[in-house]
Amino acid sequence: MSRVHGVVATADGWPVPGAVVTVVGAGGRQLGRGASDETGAFGVPLSADGPVTVIIAAAGVDPVARAATAGANGRTELGVVVLDRPTRTALPAPGLWRIDPAHSILRATARHLALSRVEGRFMAFSGEIAVADPAEESSARVTISAGSIETGSEDRDAHLRSPDFLDVERFPFLTYRSTGFTARSAERWLVDGVMTIRDRSRGVVLDLTYLGTSGDPWGGTRTAFTATTTLPLHDYGIHWNMALPEGLSVIGPSLRIQLDVEAVFEPPAD
Repeated sequence: MSRVHGVVATADGWPVPGAVVTVVGAGGRQLGRGASDETGAFGVPLSADGPVTVIIAAAGVDPVARAATAGANGRTELGVVVLDRPTRTALPAPGLWRIDPAHSILRATARHLALSRVEGRFMAFSGEIAVADPAEESSARVTISAGSIETGSEDRDAHLRSPDFLDVERFPFLTYRSTGFTARSAERWLVDGVMTIRDRSRGVVLDLTYLGTSGDPWGGTRTAFTATTTLPLHDYGIHWNMALPEGLSVIGPSLRIQLDVEAVFEPPAD
């Protein structure tokens, strides 16, 4: 008996367990049906060979159909099948959305010795997004505790909190406030804003991807998005470094900022 094998994954590489795999032959006759396991892998036995269409579907994503030819007593490999989320056209409802720090991540990544990366996370932050109608008139504010930076090394964290870098004793907070939203597509937006680190404020553009809005198990409504930007360290008066004989530096000249954010809708007061 021949089988169709493959692995179901999201666009960013996460396995999709429980995806339904249906194999149909000529005239739409079902030849086999199965599901992906916890690693996203599947192997569906077929009742007949020949040209087939493999349909893979899961909740919250668009289904995918792949054509293949199944051979007798053989193994047909589809490889990795990516299930991507559907295009989001419905924006969050107008009103106030508060960032949920327990389900959000704020990362800062630096190059080290031009070889590898060092990633830190700010563990304490708060913020809100005021969604307007039209959405281009929305606004956002975020406040980050500078001393909450964690990189997995106590010595490095202490140095980052020192006057060489964030100088948290004098400047305990980093802030960001938007100045404008520009739509690039139904899902992608550019957010102009001002980032303040230490005693310097500079214009910063966030490249934002909207992930959608849905209800949660507690009766609330949540929206999610990711955003990225790059911050040149010298823009904020951070010049500490160490030169190496090869002409390299210990740390790169900029930080890559990545945000994964969930925000909860706050209903207007009665």
